[in-house]
Amino acid sequence: MIPSFKLPSDWSDALSGETSKPYFQSLHSFVEAEYATHVCYPEADDIFAAFYLCPLHEVKVVMLGQDPYHEAGQAQGLCFSVPDGIRIPPSLRNIFKELQSDTGVPTPVNGDLTHWAQQGVLMLNATLTVREHKAGSHARQGWETFTDAVIGTVSRLCDHAAFLLWGNYAQQKADLIDASRHLLLCSAHPSPLSAYRGFFGNHHFSKTNQFLAQHGKTPVNW
Repeated sequence: MIPSFKLPSDWSDALSGETSKPYFQSLHSFVEAEYATHVCYPEADDIFAAFYLCPLHEVKVVMLGQDPYHEAGQAQGLCFSVPDGIRIPPSLRNIFKELQSDTGVPTPVNGDLTHWAQQGVLMLNATLTVREHKAGSHARQGWETFTDAVIGTVSRLCDHAAFLLWGNYAQQKADLIDASRHLLLCSAHPSPLSAYRGFFGNHHFSKTNQFLAQHGKTPVNW
């Protein structure tokens, strides 16, 4: 059993119609079996870390990733983030470059983005678990259906949130979001393979804070 396979109460209430569906029960069984027989990431207690760190009623930014990091010590349940002391991955390094260029914020010395999550940034991967060394190994098991429901729930229940959709995969989620109520910011992915095709210079961090301020919300202290 994974006793921690449980959402905090606010998210659980909002998503109860989703977590009671057969596909989610099958997903739960799949994840339990994987964690019992293979090394998987993040640690079981961190599978839903994004939800515990960012209560539903506090969501003002949604950052979308695809898959958790699949090497030891990296994944911590927040997209793009790695714990202090872990080498900053290339995509996150590029995120920091754009952040510094856009806002003047000094380049962080570590890749732990917990402080973003605690300010209302929901740092959501489309797939919340992965087997060690095998990127995408837990894809198409139900996680994407669940996280699509999360995006739709935020769109429906939260007001004036900014959604950062980096890369083609994230941009496929745009149809789940009410663009009349929320800010959708789209660009290339920060990966070294694509960052120079539109991620650098996108000014998404300053645009997000301008939008939040316009709607009476506290900007994110990136």
